Amino acid sequence: MQDKNEKSERLKNDKPSIKVVSNNSPYPSADIQQKLLQPRRLTSYFIVLIDSGSITYNLDLKDITLTDGHLLFAMPNQVFVPPPKTAGLKYFKVLFDENTLALLPQQFPFLINPLNAQTIVFNKAARARVVKVFEILNQILHIDEQPTDTEIVLAYLNSLLTDLNSAYFKNTEPANILNNNLSKFIEFKLMVETHLTEQPSVNAMAEKLALTTNSLYRIVKEYSGVSPKDFFTNRLMIEAQRKLQYAPMSVKELAFELGFNDPDYFSRFFKKCTGKSLSDFLEARQDSSRE
Repeated sequence: MQDKNEKSERLKNDKPSIKVVSNNSPYPSADIQQKLLQPRRLTSYFIVLIDSGSITYNLDLKDITLTDGHLLFAMPNQVFVPPPKTAGLKYFKVLFDENTLALLPQQFPFLINPLNAQTIVFNKAARARVVKVFEILNQILHIDEQPTDTEIVLAYLNSLLTDLNSAYFKNTEPANILNNNLSKFIEFKLMVETHLTEQPSVNAMAEKLALTTNSLYRIVKEYSGVSPKDFFTNRLMIEAQRKLQYAPMSVKELAFELGFNDPDYFSRFFKKCTGKSLSDFLEARQDSSRE
């Protein structure tokens, strides 16, 4: 009873932030379109389903092409470059923030991206079901004249994310979807995100997870294909590239912000990990912004 009252109180105080867009939504003016096409750091979860057509998004400096029945999900803090308007494309998009996610009755492990795959391909039945939920959300948020009760909106968002979570893990044995190894890997990913600039040792992370270093190595290798050290390094380099792309800063500022005391060492480390020097990366970014 107390939990129910607490939930009702939260729903009163925390209004969900959910936005649904489809190909039927009014398209922004040319000036606004140009601004929207600039790289930006996401502040919310972003999900797009392509019902018909083909389009390419750029996420964390990687092109991702979607076609019929493909869905892309992106997480807060990723650097996102939306594509220009594509004729004949039929799609649905939904955006929601961390506060909205916290109002839902369950957690959705796929949003941590434990399998390192941010696209989902639906079979015919699942696709039809997901499209229907998108259509209902679009109707109650934009078409219905009377405002819909918050709990109903959240119920449909919960239903949508439940379907996506199931589809994300479709090639994983049902008994293993939330097994101990996957739970530990999710904890490891969250720890990496939380302590990224502190650069903790693998031993320290294993100890916090109540694992031996060998067990941590095996679990991380199983789900990511790389060692814990390489996983951490790859994530650190992604963050470096995000910051350079979204908010250009000096090498010294970037090095210190990412936990490096020596900017020269950071420059060498960046080139070793990415295959590009910082100057080459910045030059490529400037060239692409002029195109």
